[in-house]
Amino acid sequence: MPAEAVDDQENEVVAVLKQPAVGRPRIAPRRPRGGGLVTLSVDVGGTGIKAELLDPEGKPMQELVRVKTVYPLPPSGLLQVLKTLAEASPGYDRVSVGFPGVVRGGVILSAPHFIREKGDGTPIAPPLARAWDHFNLADQTARVLGKPTRVGNDAEVQGMAVIQGHGLEVVVTLGTAFGSAIFQDGKLAVHLELAHHPCRNGQSYSEYVGEAARQRVGEKRWNRRVLRAVGLVRALLFFDHLYVGGGNSSHVNISLGDDVSLVDNSAGLLGGIRLWELTGRRHPQVR
Repeated sequence: MPAEAVDDQENEVVAVLKQPAVGRPRIAPRRPRGGGLVTLSVDVGGTGIKAELLDPEGKPMQELVRVKTVYPLPPSGLLQVLKTLAEASPGYDRVSVGFPGVVRGGVILSAPHFIREKGDGTPIAPPLARAWDHFNLADQTARVLGKPTRVGNDAEVQGMAVIQGHGLEVVVTLGTAFGSAIFQDGKLAVHLELAHHPCRNGQSYSEYVGEAARQRVGEKRWNRRVLRAVGLVRALLFFDHLYVGGGNSSHVNISLGDDVSLVDNSAGLLGGIRLWELTGRRHPQVR
């Protein structure tokens, strides 16, 4: 990652921390009464990276920090950003990271945003593609931060915070791209990377209802597209309930059906607690 790109990320973090309105403490927040583990929860997105400290019940202990995602972003660049954000949030015991791609056992199998020189819509950069291929983000984050770390797909982490644990529940996230997660009776099911599957007229779900499409076709047409995409997911999975989250869920202004709920985007961070509960001990710990 070019040094100037890393500097841009670090400078943005510092700028946020200096804003009086944010009021982030420079010392560790008071430990929860009765003990329990404090989690640093990070939501990595194609346009922004957010971090927040959560108490054992999943309640925020500080105001979150959000920084713009700067491209190009190889694994080393993301690790540097995570380190900078972590230094601004002392006193945590473990780390949870939601990542926009296919994640298995803390290992990145796909990083569609970050293998491109300047993000979505720009050409793939082979060196970035090689760097992200099977990168063990859980292991390397644990090494850099010195704390046990779990990493999951961002839609799956968000889903962990909102599902009720009954029947087939599906989560989709609307943002830069289209994320998805499937749960059966409260347990994470097989991951289907719907983002890159055909949706309509040769376009993938991400191309059809992603942020670039919303900007191009306008709110009204975009909402109709979201309704159509939800219908396709319903026909594919016969879900009992669907949850729609992500930053662009706030732009949904039509009914998507009685079996669909809009959820707050903060779930992407709050799911960091349940990531530890639902993934057992599969991810590597600090060595």
